[in-house]
Amino acid sequence: MQKNVGRDGDTVKLLRECDAGIKMGVSSIDDVIEDVRDSQFRTLLSECKTQHEKLGMEVGELLDIHADDGKNPNPIAKSMSWMKTEAKMMADRSDATIADLMTDGCNMGVKSLSRYLNQYKSADEKSKDICERLVNIELQLTNDIRQYL
Repeated sequence: MQKNVGRDGDTVKLLRECDAGIKMGVSSIDDVIEDVRDSQFRTLLSECKTQHEKLGMEVGELLDIHADDGKNPNPIAKSMSWMKTEAKMMADRSDATIADLMTDGCNMGVKSLSRYLNQYKSADEKSKDICERLVNIELQLTNDIRQYL
């Protein structure tokens, strides 16, 4: 018998992708937050990180129910993101650079999560809701930090 087939399979797969996306978002914020000069911008990033962490706990609880350990971000994607951040920050440590990096990251997250929502159509409603909330957090952050671009 194959594991994670049908509805439960799609649910677990979607939760794993949300888990990886949340971890990537938190890591990305951690990579730049100390360099942010504007206190409001720093607050926006900090609040976004907290929202990610809260969703991460929800995802973790649901993954536990399905006896799954979750998923870490792709190491290559994470390394590429870190290298891009480091390179851009070495050239210009401004809030505009950080806003640009965060916007790119959020846009990639929204794109990926939207693809997974479409791919795992049989996932349960709780998992889809979490994914949609994560997309909305990313969209809100990009909107909130436009003023720093």
